[in-house]
Amino acid sequence: MGSRLQLLGLCVLSLISLGCITVVSQNEEGTVLIDGRVGIASIDDDFICATLDWWPPEKCDYGTCSWGTASLLNLDINNNILLNAVKAFSPLKLRLGGTLQDKVIYDVGDSNHPCTQFIKNGSQLFSFSQGCLPMPRWDELNRFFKQAGAVIIFGLNALNGRTIASDGSAVGAWNSTNAASLIRYSVNKGYNIYAWELGNELSGNGVGTRVAAAQYASDVIELHSVVQDIYRGFKSKPQIIAPGGFFDGKWYKELVDKTSGSLDIVTHHIYNLGPGVDSHLVEKILNPSYLDGEMNTFSDLKNILDRSATSATAWVGEAGELITVAIIMYLDQLGMASKYGTKTYCRQTLIGGNYGLLDTTTFVPNPDYYSALLWNQLMGRNVLSTNFTGTKKIRAYGHCAKQSEGIVVLLINLDGNTTVNVHLTTETTASKRTWTLNHQHKSPRTRFARIPRGSRQTVGTQSTREEYHLTAKDGDLHSQTMLLNGRILAVNSSGNIPLLEPISVNLVEPIRVAPFSIVFAHIPSIRVPACI
Repeated sequence: MGSRLQLLGLCVLSLISLGCITVVSQNEEGTVLIDGRVGIASIDDDFICATLDWWPPEKCDYGTCSWGTASLLNLDINNNILLNAVKAFSPLKLRLGGTLQDKVIYDVGDSNHPCTQFIKNGSQLFSFSQGCLPMPRWDELNRFFKQAGAVIIFGLNALNGRTIASDGSAVGAWNSTNAASLIRYSVNKGYNIYAWELGNELSGNGVGTRVAAAQYASDVIELHSVVQDIYRGFKSKPQIIAPGGFFDGKWYKELVDKTSGSLDIVTHHIYNLGPGVDSHLVEKILNPSYLDGEMNTFSDLKNILDRSATSATAWVGEAGELITVAIIMYLDQLGMASKYGTKTYCRQTLIGGNYGLLDTTTFVPNPDYYSALLWNQLMGRNVLSTNFTGTKKIRAYGHCAKQSEGIVVLLINLDGNTTVNVHLTTETTASKRTWTLNHQHKSPRTRFARIPRGSRQTVGTQSTREEYHLTAKDGDLHSQTMLLNGRILAVNSSGNIPLLEPISVNLVEPIRVAPFSIVFAHIPSIRVPACI
């Protein structure tokens, strides 16, 4: 692949003076090959998911108390930006849960405990006392969910009835009584719950405590029985989800093998960046090898499910990326998860903590919110085999277009100095004939397309494609301001989410991926068998 250099004049402000320097911007060429003959995987239409957690304001880590009033118990669900942010996805899956879900009692009248709220106590499990969900608050939340058109997954307390052994494990069978009362209350109220999930991060070595896989399997079967009984006569019943923990191959295999017919969705959690205090954080995010690190988890879980008698599918139930630098990693993981048949990907969080899609105080969308919204609008169910040839700093993913003809290509540039001109080749027939947009230089500003003779694919009447270029303001990966095609994305005075509008580019032009940028390119004229 060829490359060329371009000199750019930049002005920089130091502590003592304002001056201009000259830096070198490099241009490279690359090719993305999409095999459009068959899809390699499929995702849910509502692939994008976000979480709402239980953490109270007193939850602090590394000197920062980042949760504010973002808990399920105190979140301002009357905020107009919040409502519009959820409605924009039409629909957005919301997973309600997190660490403290395993210490929540539901105040439905069958508990011998008073309905008290979480109190910080370092001597107790998870450093908080037991908490409680009052039914008036559950009613308020469900009114909001209905108004916003959200799809709800509720994480149940899986430690109820167990005791903590001397080795730190949680032993004994799950007591389903209180959970069953909440489920029955929700049915009687007509609340539409898509799925009930059992427990949070109790798999493998667990976080705080753990439950053996064999016991967890028995508890999942118990939850399935409870749901079947309460929803008897319903044409459609909620899904059963577990375990919502960190992947441990041996533990997960035992759970899956012992819950065939009872478990619908297998969830695992991802926190590649840990708490986000690593001084080499940005280096890691921009390192292709580091980004590939989670590939083994997706592959291993897929293999467990494929080789089991289960019909269960895989979800990412929680994934946290530090909001100030994570847009690249977030979209890359959405693309990677899709390739391995992950049906849904839940971002921790919608709001709260260091990784919310919305600002905890103002509710204003963070950059990753717009990334998620664009994915939701453009990337269809069918995943296409996509390979990039050229610099290792380009990440490439392809899907059939969502509710539209053609394909969508997602390109992520990890290089802060190089613009990559990407040319597209698609493979569409068994004989590997290709539909290609090549280019040759007739003059510095003129390029043309060559369509091979005999190809089954034609350009048709459309001569343009739609492109969405996402960049951080001033190229600063720490910026909280996102630009779409050079324009700042921001809610208006009424709290409305801005429209995400593309630019139109001539098909003969390569897709230009600027340094540290992300491009979604929708090409409606490329119609491949996998997308018909």
